[in-house]
Amino acid sequence: MKKTVIGFSGGKDSTLALYKIQQDPGYEVDSLLVTLTEGFDRVSIHGVRHELLKRQADSLGIPLREVWIPQDSTNEQYAERMEKAVHEMLDDGVTHMVFGDIHLQDVKEYREKMLSGTGLTPVFPLWGRPVGDLGREFIDLGFKTVMTCVDLDKLHRSFVGRVYDEAFLEDYPEDRDICGENGEFHSFVFDGPNFRFPVQFKLGEERVTPDHQTKRDRFLYVDLLPL
Repeated sequence: MKKTVIGFSGGKDSTLALYKIQQDPGYEVDSLLVTLTEGFDRVSIHGVRHELLKRQADSLGIPLREVWIPQDSTNEQYAERMEKAVHEMLDDGVTHMVFGDIHLQDVKEYREKMLSGTGLTPVFPLWGRPVGDLGREFIDLGFKTVMTCVDLDKLHRSFVGRVYDEAFLEDYPEDRDICGENGEFHSFVFDGPNFRFPVQFKLGEERVTPDHQTKRDRFLYVDLLPL
């Protein structure tokens, strides 16, 4: 059996990738590898509170492997922290690492390069699937996820805080990736077939953050408050 770590964000695609691996008897899920930002106590990029992530992992019944990175982390700092995490996984007998990537070739190649020569084999259970099929499968399986962030250059602000359901699919722009693979949105999964209990939360304040390159307000986040 292949001892496996899931590259996890708490969002839709990594959770579905986890579910797919859990259906394969050839894999044993060891833990969820998540990147968090020091000083913010939140999941990097997605902005979800650490407390909610811990409740999510508890509901899934899988321990977290937390990688903490500095605010405004450089590529070198990120690589250093991830290298340390990889060594720890190898010491624990992990042989494979799962990612929820769907069609971004450059991202897939980056993952493969990152793990090349480490002894860890990358696995992409969602790779190449049509995004429309994956979106509907996610809903049909009973997963529930809320939008924590939207890119205002790609989506209307009204999508933040919404649940990913049939009404969401109907309202979603046809020229955008329904799985958010191009950065249209980030999400937090709070229930599903592999959850032991729903993760309870309420919507908090919204805030807009700038694009680091242009300094223009671009990313709209909604805070999820644990209940």
